[in-house]
Amino acid sequence: MPQPKIYILGAGLTGLTIAYLLQKKGIQCQLLEANSRIGGRIETISGESGVTIEMGATWFSQQHPSLLALLDELQLSYFKQHTSGISLFETMSFVPPQKFEIPDAEAASYRIEGGTAKLINTLIAKIGLDNLKNNSKVIALKLLNNQIEITTEKGETYLADKVISTLPPHLLVKTIVFEPNLPDSLLQLAKKTHTWMGESIKFAVEYPTAFWKENNFSGTLFSQASIIQEMYDHSSADHTKFALKGFLNGGTNTLSKEERKEKVIQQLIAFFGVEAKNYTAYYEKVWREEPLAFLPYEQLIMAHQNNGHAMYKNKFFEDKLYISGSETATQNPGYMDGAINAAQTIASQF
Repeated sequence: MPQPKIYILGAGLTGLTIAYLLQKKGIQCQLLEANSRIGGRIETISGESGVTIEMGATWFSQQHPSLLALLDELQLSYFKQHTSGISLFETMSFVPPQKFEIPDAEAASYRIEGGTAKLINTLIAKIGLDNLKNNSKVIALKLLNNQIEITTEKGETYLADKVISTLPPHLLVKTIVFEPNLPDSLLQLAKKTHTWMGESIKFAVEYPTAFWKENNFSGTLFSQASIIQEMYDHSSADHTKFALKGFLNGGTNTLSKEERKEKVIQQLIAFFGVEAKNYTAYYEKVWREEPLAFLPYEQLIMAHQNNGHAMYKNKFFEDKLYISGSETATQNPGYMDGAINAAQTIASQF
């Protein structure tokens, strides 16, 4: 008897993990990814020195058991986030930042050695590129003769016995036309479900040396008053390539990249001294400018709002459509651990 045709929408961490888990069960599936790039909200770039810089998902901890178990299974190593030295907390622009040190006993954060994209690339290698098609943005799903007809923006059509969406729910209902319509209760819920990292602006500044460490600074910074709101050391695991990386004030999306860069460097000079001028390169990612990851909400949505809602456990389209993705996870929704947890929930049903 032939295997059912299973199509997965989205080749981010959830989609790739579902495909990997189903493949381990001997079940083949086809991934359709709208973007030219694979990985969703995981995006690792290389600096001029070769330092890996995370423009998307980065950190995890011992509180993320699904991710840790998958990394161990795939034999991917990870290392502790550098936090030793003086950290800074700025409450007001006209007051010098407070200095503090993070105790070694505090719960550690980790990063994947060689970049988070190593997880994505390892999963792709396990799944096989022939089971993955990028530049395939799905625009319509239609119930047709006991199957689901999938239509892409290019006009390609596929017939599926089962469809698993891993798009953020808000993006799913805003970008795909359903025939017949999905239940109104689901549509309203999805429109009020927060897409994690959607409003974030991530930045990194690459340096020829880790001058902050040499001056006994950790590179950790929190500010309630300046453009950099949160920042950490982002040097390589072997301490040979150097960068600082973090989050900018989301409201600065109205500024140009050059304007943001100028403010970032000014803040770093103010906090770390003139050596901060001697940077190699500046990088940033404004996630709200990625229409394949984020679309504006119709109303104010709070962080993690409706993430992990029980309705996402239901099947739709006569039990042929599954809704997954990190925002649907009941454990650590929005994070990498949530993405894997959501994938495990789906894979267990096959």
